[in-house]
Amino acid sequence: MKNIKKRLKDRKTAIGSWITIPDPIIVEMMAKSKFDWLAVDLEHSAISISSLQNIIRIIDLSGVFPMVRLTSNDSDQIKRVMDAGAMGIIIPMIKNAKDVKKAINSIYYPPKGSRSVGLARAQDYGEGLQGYLTKLKSQAVIIIQIEHIDAVDNLEEIFSIKGIDGYLIGPNDLSASMGLPGEINHPRVKRKINYINKKAKEMNVSGGQHIIEADIKELKKALNSGTNFIGYSLDIKLFEKALREFKER
Repeated sequence: MKNIKKRLKDRKTAIGSWITIPDPIIVEMMAKSKFDWLAVDLEHSAISISSLQNIIRIIDLSGVFPMVRLTSNDSDQIKRVMDAGAMGIIIPMIKNAKDVKKAINSIYYPPKGSRSVGLARAQDYGEGLQGYLTKLKSQAVIIIQIEHIDAVDNLEEIFSIKGIDGYLIGPNDLSASMGLPGEINHPRVKRKINYINKKAKEMNVSGGQHIIEADIKELKKALNSGTNFIGYSLDIKLFEKALREFKER
């Protein structure tokens, strides 16, 4: 398994994708597709916490870095997904430095944070707690989503917080917060996205954007732009592309 935390610190590329279908065959196929990371999406799927642990298990045992996108910046949910074996979290709707500090506090144990100590899968059911503490320090990844105009307005203070490993732009929600829902190619939205990436480079923060469509040309464009944390499509869009190509034959 690649150490995504170290890759982001060294400004190296980490390409992943998203799991929204809680089916072991789909997850296993995705995990064998040479992604650096896979994120289970709790925000926009019907995946339950009980299904989540089995999905993480498949990703983990396939040698891929397991992440979870939360439904919100919720301390209890962070604790549960980390205990289930996630090594990284993607936090939606970050708007200010206070939000970032809350997430960091929730993922780590005292004295760095306030997370309650459990003996679940992550801690090898009680037999590997000390090893997990070491692993948490060296590998846990916190990705913040910049997807609201408030976050753009507070970008410098957000990127100044030590403890985040990268950012991910959410173009659809960003456009909606600007009164332009879905208009991700609108000049105003594109200017904000360019500003986010430019400020990140200035402040040496890793990050990038979720490429929703399964389009290799867009992936190459993102890589050439200098961004290094890239979400490439998601399970349902990869499936949808194959079906669309069949229908349009």
